[in-house]
Amino acid sequence: MVMAQRLIQSQEQRQTQQQRLTQQQLMAVKMIEMPLAEFETSVQAEMDDNPALETASDDINNDGERETISTDTMTTDAEAAGDDRRSDIDEALRNMWSDDEMPEATAHGTRQTDNADYEEIVYGDRKSFYDRLREQVAETELTAAQSEIMDYLIGSMDSDGLLRKSAGDIADELAVYNNISATEDDVVEVLDKLKTFDPAGIGAGSLQECLLLQIDRRPPSAVTDMMRMVVQRCYDSFMSKHYAKIARQTGIDESTLLTVIGEIQKLNPKPGAALGETEGINLQQITPDFIVDTDDNGHVTFHINKGRVPELHVSPSFTQLIEGYKANGDSMNRRDKEALLYAKQRVDRAKSFIDAVKQRQTTMKATMKAIIDIQHNFFVSGDEGDMKPMVLKDVAGRTGLDISTVSRVCAVKYAQTRWGVFRLRHFFSEAVRGADGEDISTKRLKATLRTIIGTEDKSRPLSDDALCAEMSRRGYTIARRTVTKYREQMGIAVARLRRQ
Repeated sequence: MVMAQRLIQSQEQRQTQQQRLTQQQLMAVKMIEMPLAEFETSVQAEMDDNPALETASDDINNDGERETISTDTMTTDAEAAGDDRRSDIDEALRNMWSDDEMPEATAHGTRQTDNADYEEIVYGDRKSFYDRLREQVAETELTAAQSEIMDYLIGSMDSDGLLRKSAGDIADELAVYNNISATEDDVVEVLDKLKTFDPAGIGAGSLQECLLLQIDRRPPSAVTDMMRMVVQRCYDSFMSKHYAKIARQTGIDESTLLTVIGEIQKLNPKPGAALGETEGINLQQITPDFIVDTDDNGHVTFHINKGRVPELHVSPSFTQLIEGYKANGDSMNRRDKEALLYAKQRVDRAKSFIDAVKQRQTTMKATMKAIIDIQHNFFVSGDEGDMKPMVLKDVAGRTGLDISTVSRVCAVKYAQTRWGVFRLRHFFSEAVRGADGEDISTKRLKATLRTIIGTEDKSRPLSDDALCAEMSRRGYTIARRTVTKYREQMGIAVARLRRQ
C-alpha cells in the first residue's frame, strides 16, 4: 500500500538575537587595529574627505612634537584655514543642487611631503616579506573564509618563512582570537596552498619539511631522488654531519654522497629571507606606538606616540551653518534643507570619527598599562628571565576588554623601551608548570637555557640530556624533547656542532 504524501506550508514566528556592529563600532575596531603609520594615513584621508573635521591651531612637527609658534602666526594661520574651510563649504553647497553627484573632496590636488626622509635614496626592494606573499594570495582562488585563514597563516609565520604552529593550534586561535570557525582540515587545505607560493619552502612547519618542499621543486633526476632520500630518512645524521652513517643507511658511495650533500647545502633554510626585505628597511619602517620610560629607581611610565596625528575638532563654521539654518525654521526652501542635511551629515561623521580616535587612545592606554603591570620586572631589568607567563586572557581580565579587542591592539604594534623596540606580542608567553608548582614563562626557560649553553665548556659542550639535567638542577623540570625544541627555536646547534 502506498500512502499519499502532502506538502504542507506553515508559518511560525521565532524570536532570535543577532549581534550587529554599528558603523561607529566598526570604525573604532578598525582604528584599534591600525599601527601608527596607518593611523596617520587614515586621519589625513578623513580630513581630506570631510570639511567638517578640523585640526587644532598649533601645528605638529615631523618628530611628533608640537612646535612653539608665535601668536601672530597662529592667528593668521587660523584665519586662512577658516577661509579655506568656508570656501570648501560654499563650493559643496553650490554643487548640491547643480549636480546629482557630490564633488570630489580634494580641492588642492596631490600634496608634496615636506619630510626629508622621502628624499633619501633607499637601496633594495621596499616590498616586505608579507607584501610579496599577499600579492600571490591575490592570484590564488580562495573563498572568503579561506582568505581569512590565509591572512592569519601569513601573519603567524616567523621571519624566516616557517610556520611553527600545528593546524589544530591555528584552528583554536582562529576561533578564540578572531571569531573564525575553521576545522583542522580547513586550515590544512589553505596551508597546502600557501606551501605552493614562492620562494619554495614558505609555510613549512620545520626545517626538514622546508628542505623537502624545495627539493620537490627541482627537476627530476637521480641526484634529486638521492637528496630527497637523505633528507627524509637521514635528516638527524645530516644535521649532525654523520656522513659515514648516511652512506651506510642509503648505500650511496662516498663521492656521490658528497655531491648530494653539496646540493642540499645550496637549499635555503630561511626562505623568508629570499623575499628581498633587508634588515635596514625593516628598522626604518618600524614606528613604535608606545614609548616606555624606566628610571633608575624602577619607576615605569609610558605614553602613546601620537606621531603626526593632530588634535581634531568639529569645524565651527559647520556648526554655525547648522544653527543658522535651524533658526529659519519652517521658512527654509528645498535648497536650504538639502544644505542643512549635508552639513549635519558631515558634522555627525566628524563627531563619530573623533569619538573613535578617543576610544582608540583609551583602549591602547588600558592595554599597555596592563602589560606593564604584569611584566614590570622585565621593563625594569630588561632580562627576559624576569618575564612572567602572560596570555591575552590575563590582559583582558585586568582591563575589562574582550580578548579579541586585546588581540587587535597587540597584533602589529610596537613599544620602545629602555632595552630596545619590541612587538607587543613579545611580552606574551605561555606557562610551564615548575617542580614547585609555580607557573614559569617559556621565555624565562629559554633565557636560562641560553645562559647555560653560553657558559658551557666549548671543548665539551653539553648534550640535550645534559642540558635537561642542568635545567632540572636549577629548578626547571622539563622534558629533554622540550629542551631540544627550545634550542632549535633559538637557532642553537646540537652539541657536536658547538664544539670548538
